[in-house]
Amino acid sequence: MTREQVLAKIKEYQAKGMEVPEADMIKTPEQIEGIRKACILNTAILDELEKHIKVGMSTEELNTIAHEYTVKNGGIPAPLGFHGFPKSICTSINDQVCHGIPSEKDILKSGDIVNVDVSTILDGYFADASRMFMVGKVDKVKKDLVAITKECLRRGVEAAQPWAHLDDIGAAVSAYARKHGYSVVVEFGGHGVGVEFHESPFVCHVGKKGEGMVLAPGMIFTVEPMINTGKADIYVDAENEWTVYTRDGGQSAQWENTILITENGPEVLTY
Repeated sequence: MTREQVLAKIKEYQAKGMEVPEADMIKTPEQIEGIRKACILNTAILDELEKHIKVGMSTEELNTIAHEYTVKNGGIPAPLGFHGFPKSICTSINDQVCHGIPSEKDILKSGDIVNVDVSTILDGYFADASRMFMVGKVDKVKKDLVAITKECLRRGVEAAQPWAHLDDIGAAVSAYARKHGYSVVVEFGGHGVGVEFHESPFVCHVGKKGEGMVLAPGMIFTVEPMINTGKADIYVDAENEWTVYTRDGGQSAQWENTILITENGPEVLTY
């Protein structure tokens, strides 16, 4: 389908009273190509970090590696300076849910799990993805959490079918997480991305199948479930006003991909 045909079909759904995406959520072929290239670089940055992450290194070292690799390859780290964020990536360890700030004081220890969230601007287009890394010898509780969270991501992406509904994603994620005894963070979620760092729609990782906005080919957004071993309750660090923690001290994990809705299903752009 052409973009014009997609927009025409969206109007048909709108006439039936359904919530539909705005026209600017349907990316043009030129925008898709630019976002795809940004995603390739974003993936390469995560691959580079994976080569270096180890026991004894600081999260500031990870930040330096990511920053230098990004700039060397013509990109710009999207988080740096975003609403005052001071670093080029986010590094969230153990009970940190998201938005952890890299620091020379945060030294990775054997048994840690760390989410590294990388967002990149290339030629004006944005990409966003994160991975979990297990450092040294990690216990079964953390290993299981990381694995289940990755499967939550896969199921959420799989649910993002053309002409399905946005809440199908959250329904798939939350059903699988809760089946295994985990909770799902609701205050933070996925988001549109590509022309801006954060665009509509907001992608909640809980939901009821068949509800929410219709998903149409040409939409690009992230799926990024944040799953906790304990309760879903969270709080933001009062000192740095960024880092999010589990309120009960339970472990948290997150995996994230940027995906494109196509006629044939979701395409992951950040592999």
